[in-house]
Amino acid sequence: MASEESSLRALESLMTEFFHSCTTNERKREIEELLNNFAQQMGAWRHCLYFLSNTRNEYVMMYSLTVFENLVNKMWLGVASQDKMEIRSCLPKLLLAQHKAMPFFIRNKLCKVIVDIGRQDWPMFYHDFFTNTLQLIQSPTMAFLGLVLLKTTSEELACPREDLSVARKDELRKLLLEQVPTVLGLLTGILETIWDKHSVTAATPPPSPTSGESAELLGSLLQGTQYSKLLSQPIPALDDDSQQLCSLALECLAHLFSWIPLSTSITPSLLASIFHFARFGCDLRVKPKTPPSIYSSCSSNGEHAPPANGGGRPGHETGGGGQVDRSRLGVLAMTCINELVSKNCVPLDFEEYLLRMFQQTFFLLQRLTRENNAHTVKSRLQELDESYVEKFTDFLRLFVSVHLRRIESNAQFPVVEFLALLFKYTFNQPTHEGYFACLDIWSIFLDYLTTKIKSRLADRDGVLNRYKDALVLLLREVLNRIQFRYNQAQLEELDDETLDDDQQTEWQRYLRQSLEVVVKVMELLPSHAFATLFPVLQEDLDVYLGLQQFIVTSGTSRRLNITAENDCRRLHCALRDLSSLLQAVGRLAGYFIGDVFAARFNDALAVVERLVEVTCYGSQISLYDLETAVPSVLKPDLIDVHAQSLAALQAYSHWLAQFYSEVQRQNQSRFISLVTSTMDATAPLITAKVPEKLLLSACHLMVSMATTVRPVFLVTLPAVQNIFNLITESQTRRLPQEAHMLVCRALSNMLLLPWSNLPESEQQWQTRSSSHASLLAALTRHYRLLRGTANQPPHRLGLEDTKAVLHQTLPVLRDIVDSISGESTKSRQICYQSLQESVQVSLGLFPVFIQQPDVTDEMLSFFLTLFQGLRVQMGVPFTGQIIHTFLSMFTREQLAASILQEGSAGCRVVEKFLKILQVVVQEPGQAFKPFLPSIIALCMEQVYPIVAERSSPDVKAEMFELLYQVLHHNWRYFFKTSVLASVQRGSAEETMENEAQFSAAMQAFGQSFLQPDIHIFKQNLSYLESLNSKHKLYHRKLFRTSMLFHFINVLLQVLLHKSHDLLQEEIALAVYNMASVDFDAFYSAFMPEFLNGCQGVDANQRAVLGRNFKLERDLPSFTQSVHRLVNDLRYYRLCNSSLPTGTVKL
Repeated sequence: MASEESSLRALESLMTEFFHSCTTNERKREIEELLNNFAQQMGAWRHCLYFLSNTRNEYVMMYSLTVFENLVNKMWLGVASQDKMEIRSCLPKLLLAQHKAMPFFIRNKLCKVIVDIGRQDWPMFYHDFFTNTLQLIQSPTMAFLGLVLLKTTSEELACPREDLSVARKDELRKLLLEQVPTVLGLLTGILETIWDKHSVTAATPPPSPTSGESAELLGSLLQGTQYSKLLSQPIPALDDDSQQLCSLALECLAHLFSWIPLSTSITPSLLASIFHFARFGCDLRVKPKTPPSIYSSCSSNGEHAPPANGGGRPGHETGGGGQVDRSRLGVLAMTCINELVSKNCVPLDFEEYLLRMFQQTFFLLQRLTRENNAHTVKSRLQELDESYVEKFTDFLRLFVSVHLRRIESNAQFPVVEFLALLFKYTFNQPTHEGYFACLDIWSIFLDYLTTKIKSRLADRDGVLNRYKDALVLLLREVLNRIQFRYNQAQLEELDDETLDDDQQTEWQRYLRQSLEVVVKVMELLPSHAFATLFPVLQEDLDVYLGLQQFIVTSGTSRRLNITAENDCRRLHCALRDLSSLLQAVGRLAGYFIGDVFAARFNDALAVVERLVEVTCYGSQISLYDLETAVPSVLKPDLIDVHAQSLAALQAYSHWLAQFYSEVQRQNQSRFISLVTSTMDATAPLITAKVPEKLLLSACHLMVSMATTVRPVFLVTLPAVQNIFNLITESQTRRLPQEAHMLVCRALSNMLLLPWSNLPESEQQWQTRSSSHASLLAALTRHYRLLRGTANQPPHRLGLEDTKAVLHQTLPVLRDIVDSISGESTKSRQICYQSLQESVQVSLGLFPVFIQQPDVTDEMLSFFLTLFQGLRVQMGVPFTGQIIHTFLSMFTREQLAASILQEGSAGCRVVEKFLKILQVVVQEPGQAFKPFLPSIIALCMEQVYPIVAERSSPDVKAEMFELLYQVLHHNWRYFFKTSVLASVQRGSAEETMENEAQFSAAMQAFGQSFLQPDIHIFKQNLSYLESLNSKHKLYHRKLFRTSMLFHFINVLLQVLLHKSHDLLQEEIALAVYNMASVDFDAFYSAFMPEFLNGCQGVDANQRAVLGRNFKLERDLPSFTQSVHRLVNDLRYYRLCNSSLPTGTVKL
């Protein structure tokens, strides 16, 4: 290059060209390559220093700093010490000379490069690195720059990246902790000085009419501390420079608090200062226009010095001379407070400070919830910065979840008054999200209270009485908030159509979260909660039950004669509220059963009778069929109320079951009447003409009556007989699939499930068995006719018709089997007898449809359910026949064809087949052992070769689970250990069989650890660990001698490559468990061999790595050594790769 001047001009034009919109990608690549080559030269930094000092081009500055950054972080070890000294001297000088003229992002980048040098060289070679920063902070004109350096130091040195050795990381943390008291002292000084300076100059405003602001509450919260006076002072108006300096000081504090432990270095005066600034967020006054600063119009080369208390150029952080928003100071101060409050580990000597912090924060809460003539609480909160309100809510959540247990018993902290403020804050939130967040806080508080009461039963009433008023208010207000009659404007805003990630609408989420709180209060104050809720429900029910008088019939149509707009709106609100309250009453069902059944019997009976009345009424006058004045609104409302009343009644099925068992041998008339009426209300709705929402509610209620309540007389009820006829007659219009399945499940369960509290002799199994056989014969009528087609190719029949019959019948049969799989043997026997013919038809059809993955998928789902629920009833010979058929059908070609259609029905078919085999290999006894060799062969010789090299996780997870189940449940197939040998732990007598299959399985597991899929990795690692804990896998001779070190090596390599970083802890634990089989061999043989095989490190570094891996045998120390080894090995490789070729290392 001719000269540095010409190089600079060339670089400027290259940079301008690179970022020009017309430059082609090809040309950009050329320029990039040119710049990279320039940066790689050893002396490039000298040119960059010249460029930085002599250019105004921001691209050139950024490029030059990137060259320095690369040099310091990747090549520093190979830089000559004289050059390092020069760089350490020049860059800070450049920063001091030009920081005012630089754009803020260039200044920050330069600060980072200087801090990166400190990270490498402080204190040994760069002893004044930190003292320089401290001096800058203390200089009025340079304080801003000092704080930028301090914040960068905290970010880069306290939690450094992995390009440092563990020893260096520990050293830096220790060095920084020593500086913390000094740093916190300086930051306190800055905040105090600015506050005091502006407080003195602030004109004292006349006393406001509300300055008394609930003085008695304030007094009790702050116990007349000195802070009450300080915090009541008016907030000063800060100039822009001071505001910027305070913002940066608070940002520094927030980052420092994220990693320093709580200690007395965090002094009361520092806390007081932070709280002063937290008040900026509560302040509603519009900031007066400050006169323009004489520096705000400075040219960008910044010839003028900033004012004495300033700090850096005004407006640099925002890129212009604009004022920093005052409320940002409040947000930053609350961030600091939240960092402190989020720490659960509180030293004893800090607890007093904590109490003081809470007292001060609740002073702020009081300000936020204060009403005056000009503002309601809600309008105050609405005008505040949204981020500030969010931070404040975060604080309250942290306080309640982490510290309430500490503070509650302290006489100086009045919890009840705090709850009163929290109540005001919650119910005046300006946004729905804010309200949800506050409801979460109440939920945490209610959980805390419930746990406390359970652990202190003797003092239960004392604790409850203390909080009863707060809970009563909370319950009433939350109930009001979900009712349109009190809260229509807000509720109308909620979206009830769009589903979120949890598959619920905004309105459903609002209702669900509100009801969670209602239920938790109910748990604490059951009778009071019921007495609050039931009368409200009754009022809305009266409106609903009174609709009958407005029904006008003309010919075939029935119309609801309510047409006035106002009446329609009121009816809409009443129906929406009734629907919500029915859900609330349903949620309370759990609090009337168990030990409290008798005590709360009358309340529950009143609810159930009322619900039965409402459901019967709805079904008799079929409100869902009415014509209404506003069909788009009122019709869905009427359907919803009817559906919710059925769902609420279903929630009381456990109560009905307990009622039934209590009156089993007594007068059952009341119970019989309730069940009969319920079925009378349900049966008319089970038809395809009824809206699906209502139909499904009725079906679910019927399933609960059959499954949970199980009355003996249920089958004999006329309403139920009608449903049997409806389902078994082939000419009736079929119900939608889901409803049809539910009804079939209910009817099947009525006949299959044992009646509670009756002896075996009174179960009438004979009659029920023949009824069940008839039911299933009717349901499978068309399916069993397919038997004759088993030997014909499918296209002769209507293929689509056959598929339709399959898809209609098999899910119903599967559901019936699934619902009784956990029941008594007798139920399962009857079920299998009724199904036997259909099962054989299915097996006959399977080979015909093997090329139709959608049909095979359905059939295998059915067989999987059979194997899970009825394998004992099917018997060994038939089960064997099924497995044999499947194994012969799934040839290598068939498997390959299915698996290679990624994410398709073909993959699902293979996965279901493997799941069936999982059930088979888990079966105890010898019955299915003959299939083991062919199952393992299928796995290892047919499925594994196809999936091994594919990145897709399809089929892999199921295949590895099958391998695991084979090993776990059939351990003796591989290891024939005698009982005596296992007692004596004598490995000499361990005899190994089927060694080749065992080794192949282990190799497959090992291979899976070399692949990127983290889910398969995690699953397989847990399988190996499980086999070790249950069968001592790692101790087995074959594993120990020929596999153990390979596995440890693979796992350490995975840690080194950081490919599965989320599983660091699990991998380290597995390495420990493997090493602990023989620590001596691990330390004396494996570690030297592993280190010798490590590429990219020299002999000296290997020796250091070996020495640092302490010969510890406990898990925490060993894990620490593993992480240290991985970190330092990566660090050494990084250093060595950045050294210039030919560098001599001593």
